Amino acid sequence: MPNFTLRPSRPEDGERAVAIWRAAVAASHDFLSEADRAAIDAEVAAFLPSAPMWLAVDGADYPLAFMLVDGEMIEALFVDPAYQGQGVGRALIEQAVLLGGGKRVDVNEGNPRALAFYRHLGFEVVGRSPFDAQGRALPLLHLQR
Repeated sequence: MPNFTLRPSRPEDGERAVAIWRAAVAASHDFLSEADRAAIDAEVAAFLPSAPMWLAVDGADYPLAFMLVDGEMIEALFVDPAYQGQGVGRALIEQAVLLGGGKRVDVNEGNPRALAFYRHLGFEVVGRSPFDAQGRALPLLHLQR
């Protein structure tokens, strides 16, 4: 179990957040075509570094995971694969709840591990969309708790 704390992001965390996203996607998003992966990567690399987020960091302040929350919606939660299954994602969800959010999240239908994680934390599927927010044919499951 890693020793970690949670903190808001700073501008210098952006590059590491993108690296976490890339590693997590490589480990879990085998349903993406190379074209979709490249397009999404470009969007993430342009947006994520300046986005306000919560980080889980180790004792040396090295980011292990990040979460973006907008009101009740968890917009993104990605954990470096080396730290998955060690309570980091759960701690970020608990932080979202403390902030008055963490009640809804969308999960790619092709990512059964993410779905299992959220179900374990009490989320239930309440809907499905055949396309992602950018109109790609990547079905999303809408979860709520």
